[in-house]
Amino acid sequence: MHGGIQSFGTLGLLGGFVTLVTAAGASDPTAGKRTGTPYAEIRVLDADSGRGVPLVELQTVHHVRFVTDNAGRIAVGDPDLLDREVFFYVHSHGYEVPKDGFGFRGVRLTLQAGQPSVIRLKRRQIAERLCRLTGEGLYHDSWLLGYRIPQAPAGGQEAVAAGRRGRGQVAGQDSVQAALYRQRIFWFWGDTNRLLYPLGLFRTAGASTPLFKEDFDPAEGIPYEYFTDPSGFARPMIPYPQRPEGVIWIDGVCVVPDEQGQERLLCHYSRRKGLAEELEHGIALWNDDQQIFEPVRELPLAERWRHPFGHATRWVHEGVPYLLFGNPAPVVRVPARYQAVLDPRQYEAFSCASGVKDGKPVGPLRDDQGRLQWRWQKEYPPVDAQTEWRWLQTGRLQASETRFCPADHSRPSQRIHLHNGTVRWNPYRQRWLLIAGQIGGQDSLLGDVWYAEATEPTGPFRQAIRIVQHERYSFYNVCHHPFLDRQGGRFIHLEGTYTAEFSGNPIRTPRYDYNQILYRVDLDHPGLRAARDN
Repeated sequence: MHGGIQSFGTLGLLGGFVTLVTAAGASDPTAGKRTGTPYAEIRVLDADSGRGVPLVELQTVHHVRFVTDNAGRIAVGDPDLLDREVFFYVHSHGYEVPKDGFGFRGVRLTLQAGQPSVIRLKRRQIAERLCRLTGEGLYHDSWLLGYRIPQAPAGGQEAVAAGRRGRGQVAGQDSVQAALYRQRIFWFWGDTNRLLYPLGLFRTAGASTPLFKEDFDPAEGIPYEYFTDPSGFARPMIPYPQRPEGVIWIDGVCVVPDEQGQERLLCHYSRRKGLAEELEHGIALWNDDQQIFEPVRELPLAERWRHPFGHATRWVHEGVPYLLFGNPAPVVRVPARYQAVLDPRQYEAFSCASGVKDGKPVGPLRDDQGRLQWRWQKEYPPVDAQTEWRWLQTGRLQASETRFCPADHSRPSQRIHLHNGTVRWNPYRQRWLLIAGQIGGQDSLLGDVWYAEATEPTGPFRQAIRIVQHERYSFYNVCHHPFLDRQGGRFIHLEGTYTAEFSGNPIRTPRYDYNQILYRVDLDHPGLRAARDN
């Protein structure tokens, strides 16, 4: 095959490679021979931004596989791959190199120890992948190549190990919750893996960070300060020793004032046997002295919506401060006070239901002209994206009537079945932004992320555009963090869980699988204009 390609000429079949591969000594700022290292360097850059691209897979013809680290680097030390021309297939979610004349996407490189080669990828999605946030070896290959590790502590063998391995001895983490509490950002995750043993932490991990200044660039990662046990591994944030059975997940993390005006950090907790069976749920309060959540209100198992859930959003309506809850869009509200959050009687649902059966809304409710009757009320459950989708499939709702099932702007006849996400106010757009995953996406079951806008937090969200895509891989429970917004909200940041779970893909990406990945979106991107509701 190699001889055949040469007979056609490099510019004929491999024309894309000529512009995408840069040898050492070229004008690229990362180029330059590094003496004393046994490794050859491959650097993969975003052709538009010039940043290193994490999570790019290179594979040889005989299936030796490499994955770029957070800086977009790969360190190659295999003797059989050095000092000879080698073809690498290139694959990266949302990025690509052009196909050659035989339909292969890849590059041919001649690797030499101490010498970098650069590949430039074209980004074909709106969001830019910045970095992996959690897990071991964030800058594994950069470390091997002798580069500075961002946020690495200075001095001493312990600091060296911390910079190389990462914080909290965390190998993998599921689904983030975050809140600004008493001038610090508190971060919480679900099940957490470690290298010591296949079973890790199943009662919520946590960390905190300072509130970042405007000049902080999240592209190098978040400097988490994990809450750890004496061994250095992340410790339980809701240990609940009185009820040792089951895993504990939290959501709906929120901050409200108590009767004395002091901030209190609350969450909803669910103690479970697994994905399906719930043993107990309720509301927990953060103990500032012990730095753990403690249950303060147990709720009936049948109570499915009169409590915090999803990601909390603040909203002032007719002069009353509320907390909004929902997933992805907010469909439940409660006055933003400590005692109100604990009291199920004070929760209201945004609904057009006419009744309830088996805990699910029945309807929809219409007036004499057939118009949907949306209102805040306390009797019936909320009508959310899942309810709307169910009604769409059974013909009880027309596509044009939906609030939470937006149309695909590129295929207006297609409606998007939204999974989990967030709705946040954006000062730059002066709109509420919905960032949410999709169930049953084009490239994977849970790998696509969509963007939509509305003038109210409850929508309607009319059109949406896909901003992130993953091929045969999941990227679920996405969350937009407003405290990472930059330039007045023009640049927003979102993260989600990258995992092969639910994707049907038997090949798991080393180091990246079951971890959090951060993306950035420029709201001035021309591709977003079609999704804007003006």
